[in-house]
Amino acid sequence: MSGNFERDLKKQVQSAVNDVTADYQRIFDDVGRRYKGRPVSQIKPALKRAVEARGGKFTDPELTRYAEHIAKGTPIKMQVK
Repeated sequence: MSGNFERDLKKQVQSAVNDVTADYQRIFDDVGRRYKGRPVSQIKPALKRAVEARGGKFTDPELTRYAEHIAKGTPIKMQVK
């Protein structure tokens, strides 16, 4: 095993997290662009489909919160903490 195993693992995990974050950001940007100003009832299923197509899942309250932001035109920015 490499003496840098922990550091290498951390880099790989961070890279995977960055990839997922970028993918979700693309989803929010795309759905936001296409559905801005529309009713939440139209946005939620579109957002759910887009997320599930990439193997993700949101709870209903999360979908509602994100859809409300999109309806208002509020940008959603993904951040890794």
